[in-house]
Amino acid sequence: MVFKYQDFIPKSIICFREGYNRQLFFHDLFAGISVGVIALPLALAFAIGSGVTPEKGLFTAIVAGFLISLLGGSRVQVGGPTGAFVVIVYAIVQKYGYDGLAVATLMAGVMMILMGLARFGVLLKFIPFPVTVGFTTGIAVVIFSSQLRDFFGLEIENVPPKFIEKCSVLCQFAHTFNIWAFFISFSSLALIFILRRFYPKLPGAIIAVALATVATQIFHLPLTTIESKFGAIPNLLPTPSFPDFSYELIKTVFPDAITIALLGAIESLLSAVVADGMTGHKHRSNCELVAQGWANIGSIIFGGIPATGAIARTTANIQLGAKTPVAGMIHAITLLLLMVFLAPFAGKIPLAALSAVLVFVAWNMSELPHFFEILKGPKGDALILIITFLLTVLIDLAVAVQIGVILSAFIFIKHMTDRTTVQVCKILVEENSNETPELDDELTNIPDDVRIFEIRGPFFYSVADLLDEALIRLDKYPRVFILRLNKTPLIDATGIRAIKQFSRKCELRGVIFLISDVSEEQVNFLQNVGIERSIGKERIFENIDSALIYAKNNH
Repeated sequence: MVFKYQDFIPKSIICFREGYNRQLFFHDLFAGISVGVIALPLALAFAIGSGVTPEKGLFTAIVAGFLISLLGGSRVQVGGPTGAFVVIVYAIVQKYGYDGLAVATLMAGVMMILMGLARFGVLLKFIPFPVTVGFTTGIAVVIFSSQLRDFFGLEIENVPPKFIEKCSVLCQFAHTFNIWAFFISFSSLALIFILRRFYPKLPGAIIAVALATVATQIFHLPLTTIESKFGAIPNLLPTPSFPDFSYELIKTVFPDAITIALLGAIESLLSAVVADGMTGHKHRSNCELVAQGWANIGSIIFGGIPATGAIARTTANIQLGAKTPVAGMIHAITLLLLMVFLAPFAGKIPLAALSAVLVFVAWNMSELPHFFEILKGPKGDALILIITFLLTVLIDLAVAVQIGVILSAFIFIKHMTDRTTVQVCKILVEENSNETPELDDELTNIPDDVRIFEIRGPFFYSVADLLDEALIRLDKYPRVFILRLNKTPLIDATGIRAIKQFSRKCELRGVIFLISDVSEEQVNFLQNVGIERSIGKERIFENIDSALIYAKNNH
């Protein structure tokens, strides 16, 4: 594979090379400031939902958000903490603490850089859609369940990470319901939905959170706030540092690092694809992966959490007029300024209002229209969707994605096997019932002692026994057996071995085995894999007519 450094030049550099003017800057400035304001409550909410202190969400949005826009392969991608990571981060923090999360994220960052350099960006696009929808909807359910404590103001010290245990604890403490917390959370959620419906350009989350904070302070409502639970929010970025780590910790969190890397890569590329569809531009997937890797490393160095491309904020960025990556960098700078000047006010935000923001995020993530569409589609896709969804909710996201992809591969092979087997067996059945075989119209005057078969579909390991079956099920052995490859798009190693073995069985039974309808490309392939040497070059033909002439002339 030839390494082309041009493929890894960030879009920010490309945009400046194309010519960056005042008009573009004002578009980016308005979009960047607006998205920065939108991102403030989300960054706080994602951090709290992930089981870490709220400022870590701000650090992530500022540092990772800036690096993703500066180094990324998309013109308008906005990065930072996202809802997709909430479930994973919470589970890691509960098991290994923040240091474990930091080490896992650093390793994930290195993995994403290597994935980009190895050009895996294209491969990640082949993750089946039912798997993506399944784990996305599952994450939405888990996020929703994790916010019920703060939404209803339940007095629970620690919420278990496992879904069933969590639901059990929530039910046990339902009697601690706080009417004021519910009023603030429900009102905030309703306001966000109303503003989203009728005034989509307004930052609904920041307006709802601001009003909830003002109401809580004016009326002295008995609610838990960020400051009362986590202390004051710092107004400066921390000093860069690396977490404490050991070989044992690295080995322990390695599987979690893989999960963070895969999810971060998938989420960022999905976001970039959405952005491409809205802008008409084309992102550089491998450059984007490298940028995501550096952004996650930078986030941890400044005390943050995992980051990736944020679909909702990227969409808002585009709708607000962003033209280049400068908008994403301005979004990060805006967050930094908000943290510097509004940190005391942010500490007064009630957790009930932030829970409303996360419930809204969960609703947007749920992919319900796509979920029900897939359920109504092919049974295999529906099965993959349900299994991925249930595994995400009940077990673990990493397990869900792995099982979903493996199951998708098996179902794909089953579909291809059924297609190949049914069509070939149909010919066999017709042969055995003394009916005319389903062959092409041009085949006429076929001698009685010649049998012609086609492998219709890919000829790979799961259907490799079809040739043996064809020979066994015939009433009597033919003098000549012709195998046509005109409708065989793929032959794998097991198929090649099956053809060689079949040719030897034909030879032992005195049957002449011929292969016809071999293209020029297939001729080279059959030569390279040894089939030509096994059956003889003179028994491989470009078309069926030549094979029939050979069969008639060799009694």
